[in-house]
Amino acid sequence: MRIFSAIMNEVFKLLAEGERLNESQMAEILGLSEKDVDAQLAALQEEGLLLGWIPVLNPSTGSDNIVRGVIEVKVTPERGGGFNRLAQRIARFDEVESCYLMSGAYDLLVVVKQSSLHKVASFVSERLSTIEGIVSTATHFMLRAYKEQGYLIEQVEEEKDRLDVTP
Repeated sequence: MRIFSAIMNEVFKLLAEGERLNESQMAEILGLSEKDVDAQLAALQEEGLLLGWIPVLNPSTGSDNIVRGVIEVKVTPERGGGFNRLAQRIARFDEVESCYLMSGAYDLLVVVKQSSLHKVASFVSERLSTIEGIVSTATHFMLRAYKEQGYLIEQVEEEKDRLDVTP
């Protein structure tokens, strides 16, 4: 029933297309009043389809104190619960930005955001890897972003240390 109502929801269709529109712009495009758009947004939130609005920030500007760790986690599935209970437990940590069930060489992909490499490493060694059912972890650190949430990040060309030489 929820999926059907979302398909019929015009505001949901606009949001699913990735449009960056405010309520008045949505109303104009759809030929609705702002009140109707607000009602549809409220219905999407009540149904749990629209969880929130997240701005897309350029991680290369003003975020020198943010470190993102991507952690591959192998787990032993629980009898009767599979991966779900363990994944939900991990997802509840404040440090965890995202948690996904994966196919392939590892079971869960966990994205952690902290203020330093040390804090990410401490989270993994002291809190994550000590959970019963965690078999192993492999931590990677994001060094530079080129695209975030579908948006290309403009990079300033780095100055060359050497002059171009032509024959």
